[in-house]
Amino acid sequence: MTMYAGRRVLALFFAILLLAGCATSTDNRSSSSSGTFPVAPEIAPNVEFWTKVYGVWSRNQAALYDDEYLGVVYEVIDLTASAGGDTAYRRDLIDARRAALQSRLRNVERKVASGESLSGADKALYKQLTAAGGSAAIVGAADRVRVQRGIREKFRGGLEVSGRYDDAFREIFRARGLPEDLAYLPHVESSFQLNARSGVGAGGVWQFMPATGRLYMHVGHAVDERYDPIIAAKGAAQYLANAHDRLGAWPLAVTSYNHGVGGMQRAKAIYGDDFGAIARRYKGPAFGYSSRNFYAQFLAAREVAGNPRKYFPEGVAYERPVKTDRLVLRHSLPAPQVASHYGVSVDRLADLNPAWRTAARSGSAPLPAGTTVWLPAGSTQRVASHPAPMPVMIAKAEPKAQPARPAVAAAKPQPVKVAASAAKPQAVKVAATGSSAKAVKVAAKAPAAQPAKVAAAKKPEVKHHVVQPNETLYRVAVRYEISVDELKRINRLPANDNTIRPGQRLRVTI
Repeated sequence: MTMYAGRRVLALFFAILLLAGCATSTDNRSSSSSGTFPVAPEIAPNVEFWTKVYGVWSRNQAALYDDEYLGVVYEVIDLTASAGGDTAYRRDLIDARRAALQSRLRNVERKVASGESLSGADKALYKQLTAAGGSAAIVGAADRVRVQRGIREKFRGGLEVSGRYDDAFREIFRARGLPEDLAYLPHVESSFQLNARSGVGAGGVWQFMPATGRLYMHVGHAVDERYDPIIAAKGAAQYLANAHDRLGAWPLAVTSYNHGVGGMQRAKAIYGDDFGAIARRYKGPAFGYSSRNFYAQFLAAREVAGNPRKYFPEGVAYERPVKTDRLVLRHSLPAPQVASHYGVSVDRLADLNPAWRTAARSGSAPLPAGTTVWLPAGSTQRVASHPAPMPVMIAKAEPKAQPARPAVAAAKPQPVKVAASAAKPQAVKVAATGSSAKAVKVAAKAPAAQPAKVAAAKKPEVKHHVVQPNETLYRVAVRYEISVDELKRINRLPANDNTIRPGQRLRVTI
């Protein structure tokens, strides 16, 4: 058996053990088979490495490792002695250890190239590298030394926050027929930091870039729904469904979340669905360290988050799901007006609506029409059942649009009860000025014991909408209370294309 074949057997053995561990754990919440998210032998060491980063190594530990062969971990530096807070001391210690290791590796590379004999310590380094990548792995090894701090505490904190959303995320993915374990992706993207923002502008727990976010949600000055975990999860589900339709395999689709569908299509054109070969040998534009490791990080996050008692025996205090009512604004309105209508403080509403930016919170910019607003649970029922007619009907309550899980549980809104004293109801009058809806005055005269009668609705006429600059299919669909898929169907638009252009005429009635 050759050395290379031996490495492949060992890697395959590790992959089998890893999958078996996931399948037998009493903690694992996965409903996806191992075939859905396979571990190729080539990436098994990477998965093991990231599993240690997430669930084993603490913030007081720093690993020096090879960034191409992640199974090569030279040293795990203990930073506990400087745990008192001396950041400069820690940085200097890590830099000194890294520089010493790089000097040793360059020396080994020089000796191997010149045929000199190796010391015992040199042989240990050489053996570690060649076991992972063959004799050529020693070339440039010094330049591949990378430092990774453990984030066990941070991951555990993210796991606790995930308690608010995990059930809702899983329901969203199940509703689209997708593997529910995709709910673990935010652990990789943001560690469930609600206001996470990357250096390149990606935002929220799902880390959407602004341009991509606009395809699935509202991204603007007053409201940026990338920061609403539930709405962004629906966008992520739509993106991943489309990516899987185009790429045909979950390792490729998951990696496309980092690298893009186009980039993964180019990789697939060369290596097909062999993700191990893609991760090991593909050298496409921008397919660097982050993209090569993204799927392995997802698998590691799935392993650690799915087995909390194994990795966090001290316990995980999951946060309770936030119970809310959901409504969608028919008209553009200031947040203070919404808060006043439902008898809730603006600060309380802002806490429930992380998509609201400063302009919306302060009331200096209105919430756009079509904006989702989360209210304290029971708000819609309380207002709807108020004994006196409400002064303004600002929104349509949509509890059925929520995930069925407790994270966004909603009470079914009751119809507004109207006091009346005559047999025949009068017409409902609606007046609107500027961007806010004014009073909806209901003048009805019917016996007090009788509910207000509603005239039979006529068959709606076919209506069309002319696309405005910066509008998306999502915004148009919300405005006319239909789904994006239905909007595409009645306009015969491609299923995997969300592109529309200003001036385009869309049919908006079914």
